[in-house]
Amino acid sequence: MKIYHSLDSFSKLEYGVVTSGTFDGVHLGHQKILSRLLEISRQSGGESVVLTFWPHPRTVVSEDSQGLQLLSTIDEKIELFAQLGIHHLAIVPFTRAFSELSSDEFIQQILVGKIGTKKLVIGYDHRFGRNREGSFEFLQKNCSTYGFEVEEIPREDIEDMAISSSRIRKALVTGHIDEANGLLGRSYTLSGTVVKGKQLGRTIGFPTANLFLHESYKLVPMNGVYIIYANHQGTRYEGMLNIGVRPTVDGTMRTIEAHLFGFDKEIYGEDLTLELLHYLRPEQKFDGLDMLVKQIRIDRESAVSYFAR
Repeated sequence: MKIYHSLDSFSKLEYGVVTSGTFDGVHLGHQKILSRLLEISRQSGGESVVLTFWPHPRTVVSEDSQGLQLLSTIDEKIELFAQLGIHHLAIVPFTRAFSELSSDEFIQQILVGKIGTKKLVIGYDHRFGRNREGSFEFLQKNCSTYGFEVEEIPREDIEDMAISSSRIRKALVTGHIDEANGLLGRSYTLSGTVVKGKQLGRTIGFPTANLFLHESYKLVPMNGVYIIYANHQGTRYEGMLNIGVRPTVDGTMRTIEAHLFGFDKEIYGEDLTLELLHYLRPEQKFDGLDMLVKQIRIDRESAVSYFAR
């Protein structure tokens, strides 16, 4: 997959099969669009193009971007698009000036002028251009003028509910990790750098890796204990994760602490990716460390049983 961080370096294609959007989470609904994109590119002999934006448009055009919580960082999206087999990924710097492009300007300058779009594939709720004025109906009416065809992917449902990034976010912040993973089509991940914590875990027999996230906008799920896979330098480890403030030891700051089974290396300053598999229980305050250790042992037994299924 070729990656472009500016359209200035993009060489116009003879037959571009294109989709555009933020694709937060690259969930099953997005994957249906991308699957159709790849199918058309194979049938037509064209090249598939994903046009996405960074930073997230809301950070530029919205006054309440402080509350923004993303399901995927730009690095995670790049990896997911590559795994799906996309030919070209254009990451357009989203600026105030870019947000002011009308739908007609976006089509003529970007889709046609820069990329060479011959077929555009969009989701059922896709909007584009200044104030989201562009729609499927607008495209249908005008696509022949621009020299390309447009196809809309209908609403994709799971259990009679539309797949959406907002539904996945709600599942994550309420502890329904299994539902979120089902909608994503994979395990939800947290990636970051291992930093030094208070090192209490090692004194009670459960050393932890404290994770500092790469992206401040990344959504951190509901506080509690999770069963996880941890990926470090190409090796995957089984483990447990605690998200929370550690009330038993009078903690106040929210932390992300992973205990990896059979792992005893010091990895401060190194990257770690956690796959959240299952929510075990809420975070609790115990009457002293002995009770905390007893519960951690129970949690570990639950995790071991989960992996032995």
